[in-house]
Amino acid sequence: MEHKVSIKTLILTGYGINAEKELKWAFDLAGSETDIIHLEDLIENKSILSKYNILGFAGGFSFGDHIASGKVFANLIKYNVFEDLKKFIDSGKLVIGICNGFQVITKLGLLPSFDNSYEPVVSLTANDSGHFEDRWVTVKVENNKSPWLHGIDTLYLPVRHGEGKLITRDSATLERLKKNGQVALRYTNKKNPDDMSYPHNPNGSYYDIAGITNEAGNVFGLMPHPEAYYCNELHPNWTEGVIENKIGLDIFKNAVNYFK
Repeated sequence: MEHKVSIKTLILTGYGINAEKELKWAFDLAGSETDIIHLEDLIENKSILSKYNILGFAGGFSFGDHIASGKVFANLIKYNVFEDLKKFIDSGKLVIGICNGFQVITKLGLLPSFDNSYEPVVSLTANDSGHFEDRWVTVKVENNKSPWLHGIDTLYLPVRHGEGKLITRDSATLERLKKNGQVALRYTNKKNPDDMSYPHNPNGSYYDIAGITNEAGNVFGLMPHPEAYYCNELHPNWTEGVIENKIGLDIFKNAVNYFK
């Protein structure tokens, strides 16, 4: 009799996170057993984390984006469960941060974490447009060494953020991201790749970066929302028969299949 492997995902919520149910649905569709837990419950019972294969930081507006997007949520983790989180990552388990979740894990230093330093050297700041961006964008996979991106070349995904511009501490940090293959996703213009003006790059991110990984590839952060495109009917032009080769759900399928 074949033994069915149970892959478990934990999604954190609380304090203004509002996309946790979308993220749970995506993981459920991908074949995971998924739980949503308030951050305070994790702080009170740190051993919860060890029971899971995957950890998800969902989108939203944690603490109203006060101080800086994701900063307060990140500090709660840093001063309460950071050591447990590092053990989780160092064991090879998977972490994803989407939008506000991406902001949280960069503030924590989970990305890019050069030499496992967990030192924050990149950040996500206000869009060059000066306003909230709510649109669909095309992103291409720059490096698919991450298990999250196996077999994916390009994706068409929605963005919805006011602070999505990825910046680096200095030019050397950006060059190291490139050299290490940690630039996972870049915004692209299918019709004219040489033209990456707004809105193709919706926020002004350095090097058109939409997502990065840690050096091992098991921690992945991105500003677009793959969990919001889990079936073709969610494509803005689906009534015209537009079918994409890959959809956002494939990212979550990759994560679940990684443990099988």
